[in-house]
Amino acid sequence: MRFTKGHGTGNDFILVDESVELSQDLVAALCDRRFGIGGDGVLRVARQGDLFFMDYWNSDGSLAEMCGNGVRVFARYLWEEGLITGSSVAVATRAGVRTAYLEWDGIRVDMGAPKLLGTSDGGLAISMGNPHLVYEVSNVDKIDLSTAPAFDEAFFPEGVNVSYYEWVGDDHDHVRMRVYERGSGETLSCGTGASAVGVAALNAKGQQVGAVIVDVPGGRLRVTVDEQTSWLSGPAVLVANGHLDVASLSGRPANPAEHPWPATRPRAQR
Repeated sequence: MRFTKGHGTGNDFILVDESVELSQDLVAALCDRRFGIGGDGVLRVARQGDLFFMDYWNSDGSLAEMCGNGVRVFARYLWEEGLITGSSVAVATRAGVRTAYLEWDGIRVDMGAPKLLGTSDGGLAISMGNPHLVYEVSNVDKIDLSTAPAFDEAFFPEGVNVSYYEWVGDDHDHVRMRVYERGSGETLSCGTGASAVGVAALNAKGQQVGAVIVDVPGGRLRVTVDEQTSWLSGPAVLVANGHLDVASLSGRPANPAEHPWPATRPRAQR
């Protein structure tokens, strides 16, 4: 199986073509950072009519509607592989079509109009094509994201991505954030999460439109909201190409007795 590894501000993905038949077990094995390639998810480059379709899977093998960093990395792959020309590309996702634009300092994506869903457990619920719950806090470093944050399962029956942000400086146009992604855990970056945080930060200032710099553990993104839609701008990098023998993915053993090495090995001769 041929694959490409890429990331957007540290949110890393394995890209494969549509000849690869993905399953929950295969995706989880590929994304395992010790027994596989490692990644926050898998992007399968498929077709949907005249458009390229981003078939996105979370690292636990679950399907996801949308991924903002993923769209940028997906678009970068299409340009680098010579599959498209020009400076823009429309990408089909499970949340609808998202258009990516190649710019001198990265890739900008039309993320669609955000939808405010109300409040839940003290946070602001926002849909960016996938569900988000955003909290403003005084210090994001003090948030424990070693386990999934609690949320109202009746409000979010399909789960939710939970983000926390704090203001940077006094201008209130710059925030830091951390995120726990549904199906992946804490990641270095989340594009739709950054977009939701940008919307929440503007909302906290009483603004419906504007721009916010969003620092994530893996780098910096820029979120802009106008009267029609929202935009996410940032880097997208392809770091490696390779070939993988899928049969070699033994998976993470439940106990040492399941390790593929023999229990006893010949003693080395001295």
